[in-house]
Amino acid sequence: MHIRVVAVLVCILLFSCENRSTDESSYQRKFITTNPDPAPLSPEESIKKIQLPPGYRVELVASEPMVQEPVALAWDGNGRMYVVQMNTYMKDANATEEYEPTSRIMRLEDSDNDGLMDKVSVFIDSLVLPRTVLPVGDEVLVTVTNAQHVWSYKDTDGDGKADQKKIIYENNTIDSRNLEHQNGAFYWNLDNWIYPSRDNLRYKFKNGTLLVDTLVDNMIGQWGLTSDNYGKLFYSEAGPGLPAVQIQQMPAYGALNFKDQYAEDFTILWPVIGNVDAQGGPRALREDSTLVRFTSGTGQSIFRGDRLPTNMIGDYFIPEPVGRVIKRGNVINQNGKIRIESAYKEVDWLASADMNFRPVNTYTGPDGCFYIVDMYHGIIQEGEWTPPESYLGKKIVELGLDKNKNMGRIYRIVHKDFKPDRTKPNMLNQPVSELIQYLSHPNGWWRDMAQQTIIVRNDKSVVPQLKEIINQSTSHLARIHALWTLEGLDALDKEILLNVLADTNAHVRKSAVWASELFIQQQDADVISRLGNLTTDSSADVRIQLMLSLRSSNNVKAQQITTQLLTSDSTNELMQFSYKMFEEAKVRAETELARLKNLSPADRALVSKGAVRYKQLCANCHGADGKGILIGSNPMPAPPLIGSARVTGDKIALIQLMLMGLQGPVDGKEYPNTMPPMNSSSDDYLASVLSYIRNSSDFGNKSSVITEEEVKEVRSFTKHMPPGGTTLRSLEIGKLGRAENKNWDKKK
Repeated sequence: MHIRVVAVLVCILLFSCENRSTDESSYQRKFITTNPDPAPLSPEESIKKIQLPPGYRVELVASEPMVQEPVALAWDGNGRMYVVQMNTYMKDANATEEYEPTSRIMRLEDSDNDGLMDKVSVFIDSLVLPRTVLPVGDEVLVTVTNAQHVWSYKDTDGDGKADQKKIIYENNTIDSRNLEHQNGAFYWNLDNWIYPSRDNLRYKFKNGTLLVDTLVDNMIGQWGLTSDNYGKLFYSEAGPGLPAVQIQQMPAYGALNFKDQYAEDFTILWPVIGNVDAQGGPRALREDSTLVRFTSGTGQSIFRGDRLPTNMIGDYFIPEPVGRVIKRGNVINQNGKIRIESAYKEVDWLASADMNFRPVNTYTGPDGCFYIVDMYHGIIQEGEWTPPESYLGKKIVELGLDKNKNMGRIYRIVHKDFKPDRTKPNMLNQPVSELIQYLSHPNGWWRDMAQQTIIVRNDKSVVPQLKEIINQSTSHLARIHALWTLEGLDALDKEILLNVLADTNAHVRKSAVWASELFIQQQDADVISRLGNLTTDSSADVRIQLMLSLRSSNNVKAQQITTQLLTSDSTNELMQFSYKMFEEAKVRAETELARLKNLSPADRALVSKGAVRYKQLCANCHGADGKGILIGSNPMPAPPLIGSARVTGDKIALIQLMLMGLQGPVDGKEYPNTMPPMNSSSDDYLASVLSYIRNSSDFGNKSSVITEEEVKEVRSFTKHMPPGGTTLRSLEIGKLGRAENKNWDKKK
């Protein structure tokens, strides 16, 4: 990836000449209509409504009836495309029959190699809103809504339909979160871990099963996950409208964000259509009815292909399906800290004037081009936010958006100066000795798939060839992939690692430090000693990785190196802040453990369960530490919980707030997000979350727990109250609850 390690001023000077072609320098927004026609268009008509910079154009790859309600896709080693379909998603504003098991994963093929899919089969049928698809060798890993198992499917007879199914990770816990807040991606990363977009687990595929590792923090990304050429992951949070989160360090080292990790203008959208169906209503729109900021950024990708202008490589692309745009950002490395800046001024890379255009995912394809999954669906917001009396519920009826369904398109973006690569992948049939060549391919998709396929086959006959690449290849990307392929084969020996630590390329050295963690865990004195030579490395990325890899070790030498790094790099913002958060997390964990010891076993279990649930969902908007979220120029999406009288005070009002949701000002301040009613959550779920926020030492709150029985009782006299999100003023109806249940206070 082309990440520039330069000062901000230099980046700005380079921007006009390096990140835009001559054709793109005059690219301007063409506003089309304030009140668009909601009637569906054919794919050909819809393409005409899409605006792109000069030189780019849209090609149709597949559309209805071949695909319907597509939300994600992936290619296997032979280039066959697997498309995730949420066939039951929001068929109307009431989410009728949404959880019926009638969704599918389709397998699409281009049999005549013309770039257009012409062969389709139902690979998996009868699913409940499938969420992720990840081909691994000749298997396809899948997850679905409300379940936390990971299934493997296989087509053993070659008819395009899976006929073998097995669970390769079993977790019988029901995921009771809103479907928008469950995991929305599976990504096999450079380090051979499979990362989800959400929660605190990661997986490693070994011998047909998944090994599981628990991360320090819950990742709270939502739909989609991507990485750059060097394994750095990029998440986004649609709930609070944050277009890029957890982009500074890998999840294994904990969550870390900076308020200024993207420029203010990167949060601003420039649609070419009136976005009157935004959940926030008029307050989220300009006078011309266009969406101002992200409200559902999702499905991001780092472009890593080779058949579009080179200035696209390494850039960050994120769709906004409510705004009908795709935002493009330049990824800039400032002394190890990542910052994203808009690629264009007051115009987005892609914008559509088609009311039903819903870009929800993006990818780099095997042909080196950029792919877009367009759900092409009328309603794009989950049912908890679309009750009949809400702004969005009324707009759905007014515009007839519930009628626009059972469609979907997959597009390819091409450029006039490049031809898509028509080479058809055949990796599943090639011997591993032939797969080695793809580790130096200019398209990241080929490099990733070759590395993954070699590891899945677990064929160590290529180890000598991999070592030869590390020692002789002129491609630093090939050397990096060879290193991680050795790691995935459990064949990375100390000799080759020590050689790579001295590589001439900083990206290779950083990967070597990262890969050395196995030896650090074993307290290998030779490796740790050699790592000490990198404390003065010319690359901030190498030095930061060195600190991250060594700081958890109890080895004396490792701790000395860490201390030396922190002292000599005292002005490195990322290094210092990351270590500070690491130390504070240890203190919080110890304090929380001491606090829990003072609770009864039942209360302790309740609070512990609530901690997990809070970090899986509520932290999206309120922050993992309860202080709220401040990233970029976005307004804080929801109020802080620390010191809140609503949290630590009246139980009835707090329970009712959770049951009915909340809208309007809080303590005189407006927040962009509306808290949806949580009345569909179980009594146990609500009791545990509320008990955690009332008792967590993270928040400094020390109030009594709320039991499942208390939630049940308050629910009994709250069920007839107006749904859809109440105001703080109307929460005084809690007093009416007491009037109707006079014994409640006596019992409490």
